[in-house]
Amino acid sequence: MSREIDEQPEAIWRTMDLYLSASGLKPDVARMLSGWPIPEGEVLTAASGSSRHSGLAAEILLEDLCGLAVDVEYASEYSTRGGTSLRRPSVLVLSQSGETSDTLAALREARARGQRTLAITNAAGSTMDHEADVSMPLAAGPERAIPATKSFTCQLTALYLLALYEGARLGRLDAATLATHIAELRALPDSIATQLPGWREQMAMLASKFRTASSFLYLGRGIHYAIAREGALKLKEASYLHAEGYPTGELKHGPNALVSDRVPLVVLATVDHSLPDSVLRYEKTLQLLRDMQTQGAKVIAIANAGDREVAGLAGDCVEVEPAPEYLLPIPEVIPLQLFAYFMALERGVDVDRPRNLSKAVVEQIAP
Repeated sequence: MSREIDEQPEAIWRTMDLYLSASGLKPDVARMLSGWPIPEGEVLTAASGSSRHSGLAAEILLEDLCGLAVDVEYASEYSTRGGTSLRRPSVLVLSQSGETSDTLAALREARARGQRTLAITNAAGSTMDHEADVSMPLAAGPERAIPATKSFTCQLTALYLLALYEGARLGRLDAATLATHIAELRALPDSIATQLPGWREQMAMLASKFRTASSFLYLGRGIHYAIAREGALKLKEASYLHAEGYPTGELKHGPNALVSDRVPLVVLATVDHSLPDSVLRYEKTLQLLRDMQTQGAKVIAIANAGDREVAGLAGDCVEVEPAPEYLLPIPEVIPLQLFAYFMALERGVDVDRPRNLSKAVVEQIAP
């Protein structure tokens, strides 16, 4: 897991290179994606585990950048709901292995209903790769640790690229805006590589500091809610510590009763100052941090580098270099991966092979 966390800048580069040329989006990829039309303007995403969290991020990307209507389903629920739906969304399935039984069942259910399907997997030649109408592979490389790290950030990368392709196709992104988004994405791997050593050192220290906690609440707004969910999942599966991810604004609707010396908060408080909606979310998060400071809560905040306001409100502040709102999930999840890793070490867990889990939840499914 440690090595695969460190491999993420290169893995993201390799995944970008599948879909970008020196001049921008590859035309052959645009032609390929035309095989996954979205005639009703609706997308249904089916996935499980970490892949579902990347799907939650994609919901924001595809709605905000492309104007599509997106629903995100648990793959395990989608094919067992029954009933007849009058809706015919195009279906996106996400699976690192391309063999996850629940997600494969969802793919087959969508095809049986005559819906067009797109699979994003890290396994070229997998069952989903073959059975979907269109496949967008990742280039994360083999991921041997059970907790997903580089495959998750590569999923986020591919989904961002999918949003750029669809945004351009639908006329929602003009040439100048598209070029800006691509340049920002290209700058990300080097930025992550530069920040990794500092994150590693700080998260090791924080894991030692919080090793006696009994549970954690992870909070995020907007696209960052998906990362709160993913951070909590990483902690659970890697270290056997209970954790839950919530929308930040929902803390006071029940979960705040749990907050104590033994139940710290991890708050995603990054911001893109060029985006008014991001600034609004940030200001609301600052108010919650003020309230939590008054309450005496223990808080780890993930914030923009140099953000003294967040640093003054949180007991511990982990800095992430500023990035555009829709790209921030990629770097901000990496300190959370490292926190889960070091918490596992503190608790004596074999982080690469946590109990009761396998790399892909595979069962025999009749074709």
